[in-house]
Amino acid sequence: MIVLKIITVAVGLAFLMFGYFIYFKKKYNLINAFEKDYAAGRKTTRFAKRVGLIELIVGGVLLMAGILLIIFV
Repeated sequence: MIVLKIITVAVGLAFLMFGYFIYFKKKYNLINAFEKDYAAGRKTTRFAKRVGLIELIVGGVLLMAGILLIIFV
């Protein structure tokens, strides 16, 4: 069970950091092949912001779940 707690917190932190860098810092190069697709007109910055926001939310949920697992289980 301790491994599950560690993995949940680690994955939550990773998603939270990637989401932060993409959404707030506009580091769109963290999205695979985004710059190439953006230059070709297949993807927009709106798409990148949505990806960053989703990763930010998922990271927050996983981090909170991991912390709650540590506290209550």
